[in-house]
Amino acid sequence: MARRSTLLALVLILLGSFAPIAAAATPPALRIMTFNIRSGTGEDDRLDLARTADVIRASGADVVGLQEVDQHWAARSEFRDEAADLAALLSMRVFFAPIYDLPPLSPGAPDRRFGVAVLSRLPIVYTENHLLTRLSTQDPNPVPKPMPGFAEAVVLSWIGPVHVYVTHLDFRPDPAIRATQVADTLRILAKDHPGARQVLLGDFNAEPAAPELAPLWDRLHDAWAGNPDPGRTYPASAPAERIDYITASPNLRVLNAAVVNNAVASDHRPVLAELGSGWPGD
Repeated sequence: MARRSTLLALVLILLGSFAPIAAAATPPALRIMTFNIRSGTGEDDRLDLARTADVIRASGADVVGLQEVDQHWAARSEFRDEAADLAALLSMRVFFAPIYDLPPLSPGAPDRRFGVAVLSRLPIVYTENHLLTRLSTQDPNPVPKPMPGFAEAVVLSWIGPVHVYVTHLDFRPDPAIRATQVADTLRILAKDHPGARQVLLGDFNAEPAAPELAPLWDRLHDAWAGNPDPGRTYPASAPAERIDYITASPNLRVLNAAVVNNAVASDHRPVLAELGSGWPGD
């Protein structure tokens, strides 16, 4: 917490030096995307990170939260460092937060990691890989326990520092683990300083009205709320569920939101939103 406080104090000083410029014009919208990339593999089962990058590039997103990212994980992704490769293809900064960190399959190879990531065109001034309660998919007899893979990156934007969180909640039909993960998430978000701008992105594996997600809506607003379109994101070829989200703290205004019409790069469609500073209705 001391490191975070020191870094954010520096950020606020830097922002203060730009105040005359910021006051001269209304800041542009901050474009945020969430995208479950399925390890760069589409519903056609073809690995193509360039195709994934094309979807992100075409969106014009400033910050992207990625789920299901491989880092030297398996043959399915050619043991590539997908977070680094996408960052290079897009000329963006990157923070990778592994859920799993396993020994290599062959001596001398890098460790095998799988998790979530943040891509950003904007400076990243702080990162942390938080713990959430999980049931491991790598353990044949898993029990709930704290595991990493909940990413936080503080980005320095023209509307001020924004805490960008990226998550991937449990996929199982039983909502119990997701409910615990939501409680963990809210405890972590509450540690930020009062008034912090917060964005939570990810694949929640539940529809908006699911009871286990209800506590989130007391702290954050769903960027899709009020949109007459159902906003379904999964499966990409014929979306039937809305399980991919951009959510924000009340001091960020949602200017618009859209599901990106992509049915080939992954089995999820990405969600894109434009955010502005200020309280809804200001």
